[in-house]
Amino acid sequence: MNKLMKLAVVALLFGTGTTLVAQEAEEEKPIYQITETVTVRHTPVDNQGSSGTCWCFAGVGLVEAEIQRIYGKEFNLSEMFIVRNAWTEKVAKFVRMHGNNTLSQGGEVCDVLYMIDKYGMMPESDYSGKVIGEERHVHGEMNEVISSVARAIIKNNNKKISPAGPKAVQGVLDAYLGEAPEEFTVDGKKYTPKSFAEAYRIDPANYIEICSFTTEEYNKPCMVEIPDNWTWTPAYNMPLDKLMEAVDYALEHGFTLGWAQDVSNPGFSRKEGVGIVPKDPKDENLWKEIVAEKIVTDEIHQTAYDNWDAGDDHSMLVVGIAKDQNGNKYYKIKNSWGDAGPYKGYWYCSEQYLRQYTIFFTLNKDGLSRAMRKELGI
Repeated sequence: MNKLMKLAVVALLFGTGTTLVAQEAEEEKPIYQITETVTVRHTPVDNQGSSGTCWCFAGVGLVEAEIQRIYGKEFNLSEMFIVRNAWTEKVAKFVRMHGNNTLSQGGEVCDVLYMIDKYGMMPESDYSGKVIGEERHVHGEMNEVISSVARAIIKNNNKKISPAGPKAVQGVLDAYLGEAPEEFTVDGKKYTPKSFAEAYRIDPANYIEICSFTTEEYNKPCMVEIPDNWTWTPAYNMPLDKLMEAVDYALEHGFTLGWAQDVSNPGFSRKEGVGIVPKDPKDENLWKEIVAEKIVTDEIHQTAYDNWDAGDDHSMLVVGIAKDQNGNKYYKIKNSWGDAGPYKGYWYCSEQYLRQYTIFFTLNKDGLSRAMRKELGI
């Protein structure tokens, strides 16, 4: 083969290779090409592991973002310090209610605010809650043991509730999560959990919940009737359009929102990293191309809640607004499943998805417009 022929062959091979690479890149292009339009400052994605503590990771994410916004400081706070204190409160309430109250690992974003206010907070580096030899949080056995202790207490076989029960619960928490330190150092200064929380105060009184239910009076607080709302926290009720208006205003003005919603539906795709409400859930083009979505009205949202299609099975943090290549609106969601999915731990849920599956949001009052605060009487 002469030199000229060799050059021709090399050129052909490289040209073919380039074409194949281009074809592969085209094939791998995601269905939903997302462009962010608003992103609120927040801390990195974390991982709840094999634990039902999404509410805590979302709530801690909210607190961390608020500390950034208010104090200009970035902390990686301990979720498990809050989880152990929430278990303490859950068992106490379960006993007071003679067992007629929810007792589970679940909870809500607002629980984080309550626990920090009562018990304080600390950095993740000082209390990871990983003492049983697992790299990730694994809580199945712990949850069963705590539940067994609580149910043994309410049997009341001593004919009165003894002071040993709370100590037994603390013993279980110490065994599975580790003993919490009484003091720790941050930026060269010693703190207790309470003094650290006081130094970077996040007052629960400054935060509210907002929801949308046609069965309740608008612009008034109502009880959010879901099992994990064990603190019986009310939320301000508003029409669905107003609710979405509030979400947009908060994000556009630098506020994140804790989000209680449902991901157990065919419109939430782990592979694609998006959540939508397909007009036809059996559409053969679903997850092959962008499909038409259902327009979710107040009545449709209420029906989904009433028939358990929209439940409260997950909590995440809403941190931004985005759009796809067709101009459809989405919200950027910080999840707590590590860097899973095409967006490395983030999800993009459509506007209709939020309208369909939202149970309620938690946010700072200042994240609402003055007009809306006046309308709600805040």
